Parts: sequence; structure tokens; C-alpha cells
Amino acid sequence: MTEGAGRPGEAERLAAIHAARSQAVIDGIESIAPDFVAHLASSTLGVVLDHFISGPGARVGRTVFAMPREEEGVAITSGLELAGRRPVMVFQDNGVGNLLTVLLTFPQPYHVPLYGVVARRGGLGEYNSMIHTVSERVEAILDAAGVRWFQLDARTPVEAWAPEIKRAWTYSRTTHRPVFTLVNLMGG
Repeated sequence: MTEGAGRPGEAERLAAIHAARSQAVIDGIESIAPDFVAHLASSTLGVVLDHFISGPGARVGRTVFAMPREEEGVAITSGLELAGRRPVMVFQDNGVGNLLTVLLTFPQPYHVPLYGVVARRGGLGEYNSMIHTVSERVEAILDAAGVRWFQLDARTPVEAWAPEIKRAWTYSRTTHRPVFTLVNLMGG
């Protein structure tokens, strides 16, 4: 059961937050104009992924594909970057643990400007009790690994999300390194 589901109107309020933030993420990714969108399925990312898999974001000239695992997504999208393409990774934060080895041995030391949008899990409203172990530590894990990240949540007005996603992608190009934008779609 989600947080506040028993209060009248609370489920609708949280659904509206999720919808607005999901659209902001879509707008931000579209502003990058990626020619490849690599993703891993997630219920939290459903609206975003639907846009790229079967909605208006599924268009000629863009390849959208499911990553077998996060680390394989890093390897594939790094290769695409080296080939001069514009890939974006989209996955949830509990996958950060899976991709550390390849991230720290390929794109990070070789200055590949990899970019990913990472959906936050855990925290208030999380319904899966097993998700908290990694999700609550993602910032510390990325900091310890020396990976640059930016956070979009309730502290950032939703109108600023799309431009911030574009700025983070640009930052990955400016610094020639992997950069992730952590997005809280669930209300926190």
C-alpha cells in the first residue's frame, strides 16, 4: 500500500505528482534528442518508458532497447558514445550496485561522457520493503566511486526538471565523464 492511500484524495495527489514528474523527465530526455534510449523496466518508470517504447518517443532514427543488465547497458552505451552517437540510459537506482565495476573501469577512466536518468526508489511511499538496502545509499555509493550525480525531487520545482536534465547531459559532455540525474518520481 502506498503512503497515504487511505486518506481521501491522497492517491490522486501522488498520481498527479508522478505524472507531472514523469512528463518533465520525458521532456528533458527529448531535449537531448538521443538516438538511442537504453532502459531497464521499472513500474516507477512506466510512463517514461511507454513514451519511448510505444509512444511519441518511438520514432524513426531512434533505437529504444532493453538493457540485459545495468552493467551491460554501460558497456553498450559507452561504445555508442565512442562511435559518436547520443545514447541515454534510463533505469532505477537499485541497479547502481550492478554497474559499478564496468562504470569505474571503462567510461570513468577513459573519459566517456555517459549519461543516465536514474529513478529513485525507497523512502516515503515505497511499497517494496526489499528496495531500501541499495536505494537509500545510492548517493553515498556514487560519491565513494567518484561519479557525478544531480538530484531532482520535491526541492526542485517540476518546471525546472527538463532544463536540469539537459544541463546534466551537457555537463557529462563538458567534463567527459559519466553523469547521472537521480529523479524521484514517487513524491519525495
